[in-house]
Amino acid sequence: MQKSIQSNNVEVNEPLLYRRDDAAIATLTLNRPKQYNPLCSRMLTALQLNLEEIAEDDRIRVVILAAKGKAFSAGHDLKEIRAHDSEQFSRELFAQCNRMMLTMTRIPQPVIARVQGIATASGCQLVANCDLAVASTEAKFAVSGVNLGLFCSTPGVALSRNVSRKQALEMLFTGDFIDAQTAVQQGLVNRTASPQELEGATLELAQTIARKPRDVLALGKRLFYEQIEYGLENAYAIAGDRMACNLNYPSAVEGIDAFIEKRKPDWS
Repeated sequence: MQKSIQSNNVEVNEPLLYRRDDAAIATLTLNRPKQYNPLCSRMLTALQLNLEEIAEDDRIRVVILAAKGKAFSAGHDLKEIRAHDSEQFSRELFAQCNRMMLTMTRIPQPVIARVQGIATASGCQLVANCDLAVASTEAKFAVSGVNLGLFCSTPGVALSRNVSRKQALEMLFTGDFIDAQTAVQQGLVNRTASPQELEGATLELAQTIARKPRDVLALGKRLFYEQIEYGLENAYAIAGDRMACNLNYPSAVEGIDAFIEKRKPDWS
């Protein structure tokens, strides 16, 4: 299945964003390569609609977020922002972006960023906001708004929840790029692959996750983001409650029985 949303800023026959489903894996691809895939208002709308549809699609267990061209995403469309030159427009744009980022975290499926090129500002935020990330060895990352006199405040929210405070602040204060290997070391990215092997490496990770029960993945993702905002005692209480509930899931019953009986579980 392939879906697209058109934009007046791209060629008539070119989708702004397209979706491809392959069994239990949905791939969303940013397709504005000449403009470095900026998160303009129309791109945010396209992402929002597709994520909402995927959340309700019981067939999909994993989402891959990819992009065409040299850049994964260069962040917000500064030309669009300057063209409107309105605080109200800016507030609405950032609220729209925040809503999309939260939706990505709240959908039941794990989301994997497949980063083939540079990811800057809110483009770097997009990578950090995904549950997992696989990057090309040639990819680079920066929250470079400070170089334009604009502190990357919203990208800093996602960034600071992935890397340490000092590493996040160094990126935010300097605007400097880090390479893919440094991104792995600092926790922004899970793993790297050569440009030729990136698609295969990302698909392999997605397929490994997609073989797990959808309801368990959904419970685990929801619990992970909920407990991480609590103190230790409350986090354990919430996690213990969810594990007790999880034991009653048919998938857990089948999985435990399969382990005891020394066979592979049947989650079909």
